[in-house]
Amino acid sequence: MCWKNLKDAGFPDRILWHQAVAKKYPYYDISRLGVYGNSAGGQNAAGAVLFHPEFYKAAVASCGCHDNRMDKASWNEQWMGYPVGPQYSECSNIDNAHRLQGHLMLIVGEMDTNVPPESTMRFVDALIKADKDFELLVIPGAGHGSGGSYGRRRMHEFFLRHLQGVEPSSLQDQGSSISMANMIQ
Repeated sequence: MCWKNLKDAGFPDRILWHQAVAKKYPYYDISRLGVYGNSAGGQNAAGAVLFHPEFYKAAVASCGCHDNRMDKASWNEQWMGYPVGPQYSECSNIDNAHRLQGHLMLIVGEMDTNVPPESTMRFVDALIKADKDFELLVIPGAGHGSGGSYGRRRMHEFFLRHLQGVEPSSLQDQGSSISMANMIQ
């Protein structure tokens, strides 16, 4: 399904799965779903709020390859084919930045040697040109990853704000903490 169509990323099947679980378990709230990922998963996480915003409300994308024309050809060509054709633009987060709905946080390591940080910066530029709101976290000296413990904390706070409606500072003021598992319930 993803051949020349990386934006699919299994989302149609995942959406059906979530809907089936919600139908079986009424407490399973699919009105506040978020997604996160790193690298190709970062590309897909951002794609969730570009291509499926009616379902996914928030996404955190770290070190994503936001356009498969920019990364190492050996990886991209096995999924997107060669020569480069219109499918590359159709699946590009950069070319589709104008479609953003919901909440998006981008994390990028300044020294990423796997996916060029330029990919995230071009996506940022396209989002700005499309007048879209988003959050950007650049981790100085970091490589290909989600920003370590600082990035994880910021991701958790992002999801608390945008999926739970809770300001993390109010939790700290109360002297309480919340884990990702508690947030999901």
